[in-house]
Amino acid sequence: MTDEVKRHNTRKSVWMVIRNEVYDVTSFVDEHPGGEDPMLDAAGQDATIAFEDIGHSEDAKAMLKKYKIGSLAPGEGCCKMRAKLWRSSSSSRLKYALLALGVAVLLGIAYKKYASS
Repeated sequence: MTDEVKRHNTRKSVWMVIRNEVYDVTSFVDEHPGGEDPMLDAAGQDATIAFEDIGHSEDAKAMLKKYKIGSLAPGEGCCKMRAKLWRSSSSSRLKYALLALGVAVLLGIAYKKYASS
């Protein structure tokens, strides 16, 4: 990611990268339905994963156009950081999926035991 984007990480200037596009969302921080904290946490960084994981609506995605100020050149983004975050996110999802599967199996066994009594 460019040093220029990284410098815009304060309440007075909030830039972020989403899908290799650079957005100046400073004027939107006060209007953000999720509050200012998520925006300020992502300021000056690649916020693609955070933006996508929240499950923003199509309207929210369309709003981005209004704040776009540029694009990163191919290979200029934080691909390594993004990949690392994705791996840790995928790992967490796998843990929760396995936990849910385990709970479902235990509930099935308990139900079967209860039903046969």
